[in-house]
Amino acid sequence: MAALIAVILGALILAAVWYDIARLVTPAEKRCPPLARLRGRRAALAATERWCVGLRLRGRIDADTYRSRMSRLACGERRASAGRRLRVRH
Repeated sequence: MAALIAVILGALILAAVWYDIARLVTPAEKRCPPLARLRGRRAALAATERWCVGLRLRGRIDADTYRSRMSRLACGERRASAGRRLRVRH
């Protein structure tokens, strides 16, 4: 019984290895390098931070909202939590 489980696990591991190799060498595979994704995320966070600073400087948001938005940006969040609307002065 233990030998059968070992054979099945070995076959699954080999299948995964072959699948991964085939996926990596396929020219039609669309992948984004991890560093490019990270750079894009950081750029998006920086743009959101600049946008929030602009809102604060123009008096469109109050200090508490600005503080909470910047706190969420520091944690990597770009949007408000679900069900929570941010206060914006018009």
